[in-house]
Amino acid sequence: MNIELSPKQCEFINNATHRFNGKIGATQCGKTFIDISFVIPDRILERRGKAGLNLILGVTKETIERNVLEPMRDFWGENLIGTINNRNIAILFGEKIYCLGAEKVSQVSKLRGAKFKYVYIDELVDCNEEVFALLKSRLSLSYSVCDFTGNPKHPKHYVKKFIDSDADVYCQTWEIDDNPFLDPKVVEELKKEYAGTVYYYRYIKGIWMAAEGLIYRIFSDNPKRYFIEKDKLPLFIEINAAFDPGGTKSKHAFVASGITPNYRQLIALRSERHEAEGTVPSHLDKLACNFVERVIKDYGRLDYLYYDNEASVLGRGIKEAVERKFPQVSVRPCYKGEINDRIDLEIRLLGLDRFKYTEDCETLKEALEEALWDDKNDDVRLDDGTTPIDDLDAFEYTFTKQINRFIQ
Repeated sequence: MNIELSPKQCEFINNATHRFNGKIGATQCGKTFIDISFVIPDRILERRGKAGLNLILGVTKETIERNVLEPMRDFWGENLIGTINNRNIAILFGEKIYCLGAEKVSQVSKLRGAKFKYVYIDELVDCNEEVFALLKSRLSLSYSVCDFTGNPKHPKHYVKKFIDSDADVYCQTWEIDDNPFLDPKVVEELKKEYAGTVYYYRYIKGIWMAAEGLIYRIFSDNPKRYFIEKDKLPLFIEINAAFDPGGTKSKHAFVASGITPNYRQLIALRSERHEAEGTVPSHLDKLACNFVERVIKDYGRLDYLYYDNEASVLGRGIKEAVERKFPQVSVRPCYKGEINDRIDLEIRLLGLDRFKYTEDCETLKEALEEALWDDKNDDVRLDDGTTPIDDLDAFEYTFTKQINRFIQ
């Protein structure tokens, strides 16, 4: 089988002779392709018959399947690449490969006592540090090798410190232009998506960069760019709303958004902010009903109202009140997902002009303009009561379940 390789991929094959060999850099730059097509099969077959275990480590078993096994199956065929069974084992090229998620410290116990001859780590930067620390001690055979990939984050990250240490590590830095096989139009769109943000340096240039200052600077610099008049709104396949309950330092926030066909655009339709201190549940129920009523009056319908899944008591009260008055609206607990995944999508939509807001979204507009990275915690959105974070949470609950559809 002939495989066309880029100069960067050839460089990796020629130099990946160390105990740890990695590729850190941009998204869609070809890092993983060379692993599924050559590196992983070569490492496994080279150690066939030798003592020790093989392991593929990922953020979760689901990401291992999606990022590693499924692409390998497409390339090599189902006969050579199996699925993960209930013992966390997949058969690759006739060899047993343990497949474990490394997002939780509890996974450490599954590694104790084992000796690994080959380990492949997908998205190392997102894996739990304690799991990686123990894994390093399990690569105790003379022929033990670990390959890894990942996208850079902040410069103080434990993976960056490991790469820069005196350990036996070979690590390439990749930027998106290192992939000559990527459609130039795709490259152009990706650069637009992340322009002016920390993600441009990380996901386009492959640079370890701290997240500082305004999160949505592209929006703050020119909010009028994203404004849309209500009489120019497109058709929607779904209209969702959500609320985030306030506390002693925050306020109740309600936001509604519309999704256009093929998940092309996300349009904020209405946002409201209400005092939280002293609010009784019955008053919150009334606020929710009033908000739903206004959305339906303006747009003819509301499909879902999501509530913070950590506020189940308040949520059940609102569900009963809203569904009694508006039986066509389904009230459900939200799916939160990872906050930085939500931020990543918002930045991508902003970069491509796929986000808009109406005149009824003044509170959400304010929240987008003021949102900051926390300068005391790496890669964390500031949430100390000084910025209106609740509006952003409520807005994000309206689309979090569909994030993958927006980026397909």
